[in-house]
Amino acid sequence: MYNYIIGKITDKTGSYIVVENSGIGYTIYTPNPYAFQDEEKEHKVYIYQQIKEDEHLLFGFKTKEEKDLFLKLISVKGMGPKMALPILATGSIAGIVDAIERENILYLKKFPKIGDKVAKQMILDLKGKLGDVNALDLPDTNNYDELIEVLEGLGYKSKEFKSILPQIDNSLSIEDQVKEALKLLLK
Repeated sequence: MYNYIIGKITDKTGSYIVVENSGIGYTIYTPNPYAFQDEEKEHKVYIYQQIKEDEHLLFGFKTKEEKDLFLKLISVKGMGPKMALPILATGSIAGIVDAIERENILYLKKFPKIGDKVAKQMILDLKGKLGDVNALDLPDTNNYDELIEVLEGLGYKSKEFKSILPQIDNSLSIEDQVKEALKLLLK
């Protein structure tokens, strides 16, 4: 089973990207192929591999949190990868988690192929089980990865610090970022 592939994006379509690694091009279906910008640099794509009798497919995600939510979604009775991808493409991680936790069927029904029955099944199967999906939904969390690790190491939960991250200058040293974060958290 693959966990991730690091390589250059050599092709993009509306539903998949091609990642070249060691001379091999992998077709990877992804919620938003255009989220992978800058084709010149290498990207880390988190992978889920689906093996069926007649096909082997790779599904890829920009973040580990997105992959974690995808794995939770495909565990829902009656939902497969091809139904879960459009949910991740059109909704935010935090919005999806919030809708499931609050039993917001109307929000869940806005996604393609999701009707009353599937929305209720999602809530039944996932409510209360999404706590380990990190719902930080910031446009550029990569610049805060180290800070997030430090804050979690200090015992803070993502719910406590996700709102203060945009207020912190990520060009500062990690020590100064932590000091700023702690000042904001203690207010």
